[in-house]
Amino acid sequence: MAFTEIAANKPHALFVPFPLQGHIKTMLKLAKILYSRGFHITFVNTEFNHNRFLHSRGPNSMDGLPGFQFETIPDGLPPSDPDSTQDIPSLCESVWKKFLQPFVQLVAKIKDTASSRNMPPLTCIVADCFTSTFAVRAAEELELPLVFFSTMSASAIMGFKHYAALKDKGFIPLKDESCLTNGYLDTTVDWIPGMKGIRLRDLPSLLRTTNSEDLLFNFTMETAENSVKASAIAIQTFDALERDVLAGYSSIFPPVYAIGPVQFLLDQIRDENLDSVGYNLWKEEAECLPWLDSFEPNSVVYVNFGSVAVMTQEQLLEFGMGLANSKHPFLWIIRRDLVIGESAILPPDFFQETKERSLIAHWCPQEEVLNHPSIGGFLTHSGWGSTMESLSAGVPMLCWPFFADQPTNCRYSCNEWGVGMEIDNNVKRDEVEKLVRELMEGEKGKEMRNNAMEWKKLAEEATAPNGSSSMNLEKFMNEVLLLKD
Repeated sequence: MAFTEIAANKPHALFVPFPLQGHIKTMLKLAKILYSRGFHITFVNTEFNHNRFLHSRGPNSMDGLPGFQFETIPDGLPPSDPDSTQDIPSLCESVWKKFLQPFVQLVAKIKDTASSRNMPPLTCIVADCFTSTFAVRAAEELELPLVFFSTMSASAIMGFKHYAALKDKGFIPLKDESCLTNGYLDTTVDWIPGMKGIRLRDLPSLLRTTNSEDLLFNFTMETAENSVKASAIAIQTFDALERDVLAGYSSIFPPVYAIGPVQFLLDQIRDENLDSVGYNLWKEEAECLPWLDSFEPNSVVYVNFGSVAVMTQEQLLEFGMGLANSKHPFLWIIRRDLVIGESAILPPDFFQETKERSLIAHWCPQEEVLNHPSIGGFLTHSGWGSTMESLSAGVPMLCWPFFADQPTNCRYSCNEWGVGMEIDNNVKRDEVEKLVRELMEGEKGKEMRNNAMEWKKLAEEATAPNGSSSMNLEKFMNEVLLLKD
């Protein structure tokens, strides 16, 4: 009886991430933090991703903990390679059109069976911003409070939110394909709150379409419009990092709480049981870490284009030969699905040139790698998870943004925070070689490294006991999640 009484009094948060690696990882971190603060957690993955976790982490990896359970819903997509990210347009369309009914059914079942399963009643839904196309309607139908957690930057979400205004003002869709190359994307948009001097090319890239019916453009525009309908938004950022744009939120969005980097908040929790809840949909190759031990501090380039970015075989070759010609050691993560439509193949002279100073792996424990003393720079696609992890480790970046929010993150890394240099989308080996050398040897690289260390320090201050992110987390919990009707 005592257990039932205790359970009944606990707040019960149901988490639903957008079903991609970076989103799931960041949402799981917040779920762990709330669990450590006394919340019962239900975390909802798609069946496809649940099975990927079982494949990569083992048959008992999703058993959860007392008070931390996993549930699944179907994604409505045909079977696909369990070692590859699903087709992004298809996934977005499915989230938009097919997730509402199975999600409502699952949550209704949890509500109905909570007491018989010794679970506290559901008290709130914590949804990824990019699930808003179904989460808002679901929360209304189920009469549950809804908060959003943005696993993207405040700047990216602000950019997405202005798609509708850009469309109304005639900036987008693009008039024709020539707008991609004739300088039109350099048009400055000077009326987005907190984003002074931003250009069209710096905004999330899904606006770069000539088709007003484009699926990804319309999905993300509707997602952003729905994001204002939650009772609050928490964001994986910190006040000092995005101060101007966060100040601009007050006139547009519900109350916003900058609570990042969530990993630093998680580091303060002493609960080894939480280690059993892992993040990676690919099997990590931990041998990367002892390999790094043999190199001098700040001497190795870490290369990882994330879980979604893809490239052509030609681009892979240009990156490879640029790295080879730089003469610097590197650890390169090459997913099995990194090269469009084929296996990643590098020529024999690449391996001959780099055999003493390179390691290629399929996946790795990225945060441990970035925090390894030998890592001196990060060649990245500028996803927000990777950007935050690099800043948190004090590691400067070479940025090759692929799509979505990545151009925005690249812009801020290179122009606002002084921690990055951009590689042209039409990648060439000479440019890669030159920028790697500048990153690892040059004055600009030294300046970027100093700036990155300063941001790391500010991130640590934000997540210290009286820091802005720690205080914002307390407010988010007390003012929103624990608020009684």
